[in-house]
Amino acid sequence: MTHDQIISAYESYLAENESFETKNVKAAAARARKALGELGKLAKTRRAEIQERKLSL
Repeated sequence: MTHDQIISAYESYLAENESFETKNVKAAAARARKALGELGKLAKTRRAEIQERKLSL
């Protein structure tokens, strides 16, 4: 389900961002950006799912 994937990607972003901000791990910055990109894609998908369901009501 897209909702669960969004939660997972957000949790991944939070962990990587924390690692980058507190420990200055350069690789974590790339992983955080990747998670944010994935969040954007998933958000777009979820918006379409919600709109489709709304129109079918």
